[in-house]
Amino acid sequence: MNPYAALFPQLDALGLHTWSQQLQQTLPVILALDGHGKMAVWHEAMQQLPSLTPSQIEIRERVVIGRAEDLESVSPQALTAQLMAFHPWRKGPYTLFGVQIDTEWRSDWKWERVVPHIQSLAGRTVLDIGCGNGYHGWRMRGEGAELVLGIDPTLVSVLQFQVMQRYLNDPQHHVLPIGIEDLPTEMACFDSVFSMGVLYHRRSLLDHLLELKGCLRPGGELILETLIVETEQTTFFMPEGRYARMRNVWFLPSIAALTLWLQRCGFTDIVCVDTNRTSTAEQRPTAWMTFESLADFLDPHDSSKTIEGYPAPVRAIFTATRP
Repeated sequence: MNPYAALFPQLDALGLHTWSQQLQQTLPVILALDGHGKMAVWHEAMQQLPSLTPSQIEIRERVVIGRAEDLESVSPQALTAQLMAFHPWRKGPYTLFGVQIDTEWRSDWKWERVVPHIQSLAGRTVLDIGCGNGYHGWRMRGEGAELVLGIDPTLVSVLQFQVMQRYLNDPQHHVLPIGIEDLPTEMACFDSVFSMGVLYHRRSLLDHLLELKGCLRPGGELILETLIVETEQTTFFMPEGRYARMRNVWFLPSIAALTLWLQRCGFTDIVCVDTNRTSTAEQRPTAWMTFESLADFLDPHDSSKTIEGYPAPVRAIFTATRP
């Protein structure tokens, strides 16, 4: 069964017929069994998941699919083992038929910081760039978004999304295994565009901001979350090498600098609505993500600094409008 069958006519309706045709050619190649070293393992694990109908679905306040009582032919322990085939689980948390998927990130905390400050998502078409396994997309649907399209090139995240789709079967939420560079230019068709945790990974920040602007319809809202440097000056910080052990961090702007960049790119109504110092309670290793996490990336003697001696991660959320 093609997991994107419902998407292609939706893209056509948005005026993206050419891109829809391209995706119908490229997606089978990206998701081919021999396209990734673990794809065959993930495919087999997907096939082994039990066929169950959830007796409850909650996606507004949290993501809960089914109850433990819905499990008939499989034990919670067996379901847990099947889901662990898709390790590492980074974005969440999820509850699936009573199994608590305790992900590395408490993505629900970020969502609680975001949602009070944005326009109502009811009836809107949404693009979620760097969406991971689609956790925030489910919460967007819970807020009434008409269509959510997420993109993320990390294949295990896309497969985790498909695990949830197996039981939610939502034709209005999709995650594509691509990056922003694979989007058409000047789509100008989305009511809301989210870019959370992406900007600092881009070598050209202004190009990224212009790409985001090009995805929005006139009057559409950008929701941008990124690492920042804490200073009143209009400046930015560029690490010499790694930042918090991440290799691909390029720029951490100040609030004033990012506000100026958004202005220069043509956005209006620019507001920094939230700042937050990332804690080891929000990002940490769990049984579902057993690799190193934030505590390993900070100075063990001074948690206000990264292991490299730079200021520890602080994140800011901006909203802006394409006029």
